[in-house]
Amino acid sequence: MLAAGLGGAVGSVFDVVTLLLLVKLTPASIPLSAFLAAGVGAVVCFVMNKFIAFRDGTPVTVEQVVRFGLVAVATGLLTAGAMKIVAVDLHVPVVIAKAICAALVFVAWTFPAQRRFVFKPLVV
Repeated sequence: MLAAGLGGAVGSVFDVVTLLLLVKLTPASIPLSAFLAAGVGAVVCFVMNKFIAFRDGTPVTVEQVVRFGLVAVATGLLTAGAMKIVAVDLHVPVVIAKAICAALVFVAWTFPAQRRFVFKPLVV
């Protein structure tokens, strides 16, 4: 979980930078910006998790990318919904809200889904 967390952290850097750029430079809403930014972070996260965290030595397949994509879309939707509640409704600053929401969604959904549904464990 620690290595997956690291992959998620690096992906999150890309995610947060994208989120801030979208919120500051476009008319996109915070929830939409959060969803789009999650997609950027997901691509980075896929590469890091496949090869580092889960040590999945199998070739990248369309099936795996689709499974990851489904998990990533669900993660983005969960994050967007959480951001609506925390950032918009509760008025928590965007970066703090993002950290809270990302941590909750990672523990409750993203890590378990990636481990069970996307990446095959390394067999030694």
